Amino acid sequence: MADLGTAFAGLQLKNPLLTASGTCGYGRELAQLFDLSLLGGICVKGTTLEPRLGNPPPRIMETAGGLLNSVGLQNPGVEKVIEEEMPFLRQFDTAVVVNIAGHQEDDYRLLAEKLDAVPGIAALEVNISCPNVKNGGMAFGTQPETAARITSLVRRATSLPVIVKLSPNVTDICEIAKAVEAAGADAVSLINTLLGMAIDVEKQRPFLANITGGLSGPALKPVALRMVWQTYRAVSIPIIGMGGICNAKDALEFMLAGASAFQIGAAAFHNPLAAPEILAGLDQWLDGHGVAKISDIIGAAQC
Repeated sequence: MADLGTAFAGLQLKNPLLTASGTCGYGRELAQLFDLSLLGGICVKGTTLEPRLGNPPPRIMETAGGLLNSVGLQNPGVEKVIEEEMPFLRQFDTAVVVNIAGHQEDDYRLLAEKLDAVPGIAALEVNISCPNVKNGGMAFGTQPETAARITSLVRRATSLPVIVKLSPNVTDICEIAKAVEAAGADAVSLINTLLGMAIDVEKQRPFLANITGGLSGPALKPVALRMVWQTYRAVSIPIIGMGGICNAKDALEFMLAGASAFQIGAAAFHNPLAAPEILAGLDQWLDGHGVAKISDIIGAAQC
């Protein structure tokens, strides 16, 4: 069997597959279907300082090429995650990455401080697609200066690897990636969802109660792949790629474009066994192509 191990941001993963934040909760549902220890890592639901109920329904709908969601960071709050979810996750041999989100800049510092010494946490993924309430609701990750400032706050507050999750809803994602790299990010993950919407033609109103939502799934893949390719050329820190990965071929494309690891999300809603199937497919492809280590293909398609 080929060596599926991959290293980035000071982490050594058994394989490059992680679950994407917001798509697997805290792993309890998937654990009923397969052993979470099969995964390279699990990136848990976006976690905030206080509990959140999320947005009102309807807040999710299927589209022709994926999924629209406006769940709204529903989560039990950081204290409950530490007390109730981490003991469950620690029983599995997989890297646990905690995604953190805030409504104002100092929320990120406080979250990083609270999570820094919690046993079993391998890294923090910083969600900078959240609205900055002090700047009129603009997402933190749409401006290089704000993205860098959040990254710096988290970097100073924790000894854990800091992975910054980038939004595609920007003019130049490379500009944001370079800003967070300079501010101390150990890695970047991309892309988060694209902003979209749907309209109910019978009611003649937006379908989602929140009007807009995040588009994920296969429709994102060409956009996400292009952004990973460009970001690989712009920064020297490693990349976690995501966006429409449904099978081993999709995952390989992201790694060939420059991703050291990848996350799957919407695919698990369609096929809850997507993760083990993708891992089996990676192993088969590597053996069939005489590749001994998956790390050898990272960025191999770059001209």
